[in-house]
Amino acid sequence: MLVLTRRSGESIVIDDDIKVTVISVSARSGKPYVTLGIDAPLKYKIFREEIYEEIRRENLAASRATPKDLDALYRAWAKEKSLPPDQ
Repeated sequence: MLVLTRRSGESIVIDDDIKVTVISVSARSGKPYVTLGIDAPLKYKIFREEIYEEIRRENLAASRATPKDLDALYRAWAKEKSLPPDQ
């Protein structure tokens, strides 16, 4: 892991097309907080780590679906599609 020190307003550049800027450094409830700005092309997906881990867990759970699970999902979807539009 590369560890760098940056002040508010300073940046780092990753691979020529990602720029991470320290917007502010402050304290909330006695804990230090850093606000970062990330400038990157749209082809990059950027997530907070806890959100990324939740997506990964959900994808893993979905990949474990059995044919029985998929059949139940299809039946529920088909039932929903057959309801009148106002329900």
